[in-house]
Amino acid sequence: MVGQAGVVPGAQAIARAAALLRLVTAAGEEGAAVQDLARTAGLTRSTAYRLLTALRAEGLVDHDEAKARWMPGPELFLMGQVAASRYDITAQAGDIVRSLAVRTEESAFLSVRRGDETVCLLREEGSFPIRSFVLSEGVRFPLGVASAGLAILAFLPPDEIDAYLQRHPELAERWGASHDVARLRTRVAETRDRGYAVNPGLIVAGSWGIGAAVFDRAGRPEWALSLTGVQFRFDPDRLPTLGRTLLAHAHQLTTRLTRPLPR
Repeated sequence: MVGQAGVVPGAQAIARAAALLRLVTAAGEEGAAVQDLARTAGLTRSTAYRLLTALRAEGLVDHDEAKARWMPGPELFLMGQVAASRYDITAQAGDIVRSLAVRTEESAFLSVRRGDETVCLLREEGSFPIRSFVLSEGVRFPLGVASAGLAILAFLPPDEIDAYLQRHPELAERWGASHDVARLRTRVAETRDRGYAVNPGLIVAGSWGIGAAVFDRAGRPEWALSLTGVQFRFDPDRLPTLGRTLLAHAHQLTTRLTRPLPR
């Protein structure tokens, strides 16, 4: 039942719990301390602990008593197994991501859009021995921050880009001045012109990334392929070649995902 002013009773608690679940899964096998989860989620420590305890009772999170770290629980695995048949495209994309890593010798990734974020689904290591570890399975970034999210943001309709930037004035404060509205708009325009996004070490100095959007049947950018590596591997002479290879693989995956279903 919807309460006054169209607010669903309990919605705030569910939203807070969902935010904590996303943060716990993003932390991966190492888990996260309650104070870090509370700070990132914008909650008091006591509120975060209460919600995490309730989630633990349902098996959605687990707690390592010795390390005082919160980690994904067994019920998430079971739920994920069921949801994977509908949402997971890694089986369809795996060979393309591997080919991208082999062809470029850099680390290659598949990410999916989830609301105002991207989530890394798949990582394939390239053969070049020096690697960047900014991105791995389960890691989330806001749209426009990592190269995958910038590629997706750039190919959304203009009104959706405007709405996203209005919703997230905190990007510059959290991710640095290079993510203020004016500079993000410049990078969005450059991405549309170039066809692929470039992140010149804006998350971690010296770690570069490029990303290309992958589209669904409606022509919307719902996924992205990306490459990351050390700066000198993305120099002006090599970058266009990497970009063309990335775009070719993104086009191949888009074609695979949008081909007509068999009758």
